[in-house]
Amino acid sequence: MVEPLRMLTKQERVGALEEAGFNSFLLRSESVYIDLLTDSGTSAMSDRQWSGMMLGDEAYAGSRNYYHLEEAVRDHYGYAHVLPTHQGRGAEHLLSQVLIEPGQLVPGNMYFTTTRLHQELAGGTFVDVIIDEAHDPTSLHPFKGNVDLDKLEDLIRREGAARIAYLSLAGTVNMAGGQPVSMENVRALRSLCDRHGVRLHLDATRMVENAFFIQERESGFTDWSIARILKTFCSYTDGAWMSGKKDNLVNIGGWLAVNDGVVFEELRNLVVVYEGLHTYGGLAGRDMEAMAIGISEAVADDYVRARVGQVRYLGDLLTDWGIPIVLPIGGHAVFLDARRFYAHLPQDEFPAQTLAAELYLDSGVRAMERGIASAGRDPVTGDHHHPRLELTRLTIPRRVYTQAHMDVVAESVKRVHDGRTGTRGLRMCYEPKYLRFFQARFERL
Repeated sequence: MVEPLRMLTKQERVGALEEAGFNSFLLRSESVYIDLLTDSGTSAMSDRQWSGMMLGDEAYAGSRNYYHLEEAVRDHYGYAHVLPTHQGRGAEHLLSQVLIEPGQLVPGNMYFTTTRLHQELAGGTFVDVIIDEAHDPTSLHPFKGNVDLDKLEDLIRREGAARIAYLSLAGTVNMAGGQPVSMENVRALRSLCDRHGVRLHLDATRMVENAFFIQERESGFTDWSIARILKTFCSYTDGAWMSGKKDNLVNIGGWLAVNDGVVFEELRNLVVVYEGLHTYGGLAGRDMEAMAIGISEAVADDYVRARVGQVRYLGDLLTDWGIPIVLPIGGHAVFLDARRFYAHLPQDEFPAQTLAAELYLDSGVRAMERGIASAGRDPVTGDHHHPRLELTRLTIPRRVYTQAHMDVVAESVKRVHDGRTGTRGLRMCYEPKYLRFFQARFERL
């Protein structure tokens, strides 16, 4: 279906942004012209998914839609045991509670906000073991999401395998700019983890896009289908968690899947405490049905090629105009390099948050910050984390916008870039305890 878009006047946008405390998450959706805040739950569902919604079995226990979802996950991701959750962070919470003991370490290929918080709340400490190229927005390494095997091996030898809760591996690493992991890397990780007795769990949220990059960039996979690459990649892991609001093309939902029956029993018991019965996990039957259908639609090669192609279209426009972005262009978003964009602003003045605010003021385009605000504070010292990447994300919803919308976005970014030297930064005037970037408020310096 379609909806009308209304462009507020400049004066109205100024008022809306001030009311929102210069935080794009706090803007009302009706105040937004083109919404690139996130690709989470913002995709357009297909006719098949909408028809499936009409076949929701809303029984409290044993809904047939759960069994359709279970079958879809097994067919396309390959895991033995499946639990639905209300969304991805519900799955992160359950996995962290079951697998992490206080004082353990959780190595991973760059942090993600909600994942790291759930690991910390369970008593764990995240350790970044991604390759160094991931922290360089100008590096053209084709698989910047790869784990550095030497870093991981050194950590295990130094701390002991017993201190490692599990390896947390993310496909198309969000905070690095949507950068993929190679098949070669996950195979090597499987071997390394087996040698040391360490579990390997996958954030499969955008693994379909990761599979596309493997097909395009890695030798030996050109003739493989996206579906085959996806299932093969997952076969090297012990389990996965999923935000179905991304690759699975639904507005709400997620799942958690494992191969170990003992771990599954613990998870199945805990899901009843936090999410709902193990055959609905906080979801209506109709939502599970839509997700089951979306799983099969998302692995169609033509669809994935078109989805990533739209992101590249926007990224190529900006690159041609000399706008600093993260390269190579990712699968779900174009990441503006706010550190280079606003070279005159120190990181403590929130350049990525400032850039998101300036884009909204210019055109009503809503982007989001992925820099110091998202990184949060060290739970021990209370100091800001200072990530090397200070990024503003232009996230493309799936099956929603046209190329003409991308032209409007690119032209707005160019205007903001042209006027960048006179831009002042922000200071945080309200900071919540957890995941501050969602609800923090700022004011102009």
